[in-house]
Amino acid sequence: MKILGIVGSSRKNGNTEILTSECLKAASSSGAETYLIRLSELNISPCDGCQYCRINGECKIKDDMQIIYQSLINADGIIVSTPVYFWTVSALTKIFMDRTYALRYPTRKLKGKVGGAIAVASHRGCSFTLSTINNFFLHHKMIVAGLGVSGYASEIGDIKKDERALRDSRELGVEIVELLKNRRG
Repeated sequence: MKILGIVGSSRKNGNTEILTSECLKAASSSGAETYLIRLSELNISPCDGCQYCRINGECKIKDDMQIIYQSLINADGIIVSTPVYFWTVSALTKIFMDRTYALRYPTRKLKGKVGGAIAVASHRGCSFTLSTINNFFLHHKMIVAGLGVSGYASEIGDIKKDERALRDSRELGVEIVELLKNRRG
């Protein structure tokens, strides 16, 4: 089974990525192949709302999102992680989410995959942000693993002091694998 981590932070090796890596390590220890994509390293244009995907079954914008589409389709489990910006997902994460609209046509290509959410804030906003990610999963008819992980840190690396967030990230990785194993019987 393959689990993909999508990091929506501009900070390489920052707090969001640290929690995502903990989640992926736990999933790997439970038997999954894991992969990580940093949205900040890719060139992804925003959705222009042209509806080309509804008619043709693919996005007309040819950029690095094409790589992500294939990775999402190949994954059994998907972790979306983001820092909290103005009480919601980062712009990188929102652009990614919007562009997955193309995966709805002609059939829902993410249907039945397991999704896990991670949000990192300095003080507040994780609940709303996790809700946004979980609604994204539900929109794609995915199975949502728990409510998600909330982490709190202001400076790069401070998340390592948030023992609860580290533990919850590991538990999320294990839970995603267990859900996938249970689905396969």
